[in-house]
Order: sequence, then structure tokens, then C-alpha cells
Amino acid sequence: MAEVLKGMPVAKAISEELKARSEALQAKGIVPTLAIFRVGERDDDLSYERGAMKRAEQTGVAVKNVVLPADVDSETFFKALDGLNKDGSVHGILMFRPLPKQLDGEKARQMLAPEKDVDGCTDGSLAGVFANAKVGFPPCTAQAAMEILKFYGIDPKGKKAAVIGRSLVIGRPVAMMLMHANATVTICHTRTVDVPSVTKEADIVIAASGQMESVGAEYLSEGQTVIDVGIGWNEEKGKLCGDVKFEEAEPIVAAITPVPGGVGSVTTAVLCKHVIEAAERTLS
Repeated sequence: MAEVLKGMPVAKAISEELKARSEALQAKGIVPTLAIFRVGERDDDLSYERGAMKRAEQTGVAVKNVVLPADVDSETFFKALDGLNKDGSVHGILMFRPLPKQLDGEKARQMLAPEKDVDGCTDGSLAGVFANAKVGFPPCTAQAAMEILKFYGIDPKGKKAAVIGRSLVIGRPVAMMLMHANATVTICHTRTVDVPSVTKEADIVIAASGQMESVGAEYLSEGQTVIDVGIGWNEEKGKLCGDVKFEEAEPIVAAITPVPGGVGSVTTAVLCKHVIEAAERTLS
């Protein structure tokens, strides 16, 4: 049976470290502050916002909520975003997306200041990920996957890694982060021929295609570590499931993250880590 790589111990360890760093900043008169910038009342946004606020409280991060109505006009929206960019008391901005159709989501993404982009959505942040430079921050989900590997002592150095999915939210950023950790990385996507032949040869498999329970036993082999980034509601089973068929994978692989309770449990801790790091950067 595989070792189940639960996310809560990882999040707890990160939170304990962050609390000390936050206290050190506050002793210098700096209160690390996250602005949560939300348009409308989407259920998934509200759920993540509640989790982020709870984690922020645990780590000593102050939260400023900026909420606009779903029918907000473009001028009001971009004025509010510009204000957060210029607000010296705000170190990180979490801008919920997608935005309503009347707003230019691409313009908003590019307008967000990279140094405050704590969820890695701007081109500046993504360039920092690809160049392994301290410009902006990686997407929280991508870093959460890496934090889990680190916590459980799974060193990517010299290992083969297969990433299923090439999105800018997780697939490509986590592939770059694995490469910076000295893994040899293959990115699989919808045009990859015979994906199982690639993933079966990997030491680490990151499942991030967004296709629920699409990775079964035929993709896996003994000794592997599997990080399941996907999450969706399975109507037939009446429960949340990931991209990996957990029941098939667990008897085969060496270690696997559960869904729920895996990668998602770590993302808000990573978000707070980015806010505190952004605040620390203002000292240099």
C-alpha cells in the first residue's frame, strides 16, 4: 500500500514557520498584508476566500477585502486594481478569476503588479518561474505540489518526472520548478502519443490535466510518487475525486496525495508564504 501524502501536516509546518517570520516583520513595523480582490459572489471564490482568511489569521497575515459587484463597470474595476497596486501597505494581491464578461481579464492580469502577484498569474511572475528568478511568485498550486515533495523528503534531483497537463496555472510552472530542482521532466498533453508509456517510466508523476479520474493503473508503476492536482465532484460516486483513480493507484505506487486533503490543503499556506516573502522583499 502506498504512503498517503496528506497536505495538512505540510500546511501546518509552513504556517508555524510563517508565524515566526511575520512576527519578525512586525517587530520592524511591517504588517504583511494580503488584499483579496473579488468581483461578485461565486461560490468557489467565497470558499477559497474563507480558507485563505483563516490561514492568514494563523500566520500573522492581515487581510484587506476589496469586493465589487458582479456588474461593476470597467472604469471602477481598473481604478480599484490600480489603487491596490499603488497601496504601499498591501504586499500581495489575490485577484479572483475568471472575471465577469464585461471586464477585460487579460488586461487585468497584465495590470497586476508582478511584485504583488502572489498567485503567479502575470507574465512577470511566470517569467520569474521559468528563469528561476525572484520576480513575482509561482502559482500557489504549483508550489504546493513542490512543498509536499519537500516535506516528505522526496528529492526530485536526478529523477524522471512526468507532468500531465500544460496549463500556465500548474502544468508548465510545476514542470519548470521540477527542472530547477534537477529533475528530468517530460510534459504530457492532449497531443502526446501514448501518455501511459511516458508516465510509467517516471519516478514522479504530477497529474494536472483537469480530467477527473483519467489516470488509472495503466499509467503507473511500482515505486512512483504521484501528486494529484485535480479536483472535481463525481456525481456517480457522490464525492470529490482527483485526476487519478486513487483506488487503482494506491496498491501500485509508493506514495500518493489524496483528494481531497492533498495539494489543495497546502495552497492557502503557500499563498500566505508568498505574502510574507513579498513583505520581506521590501526590506532589501
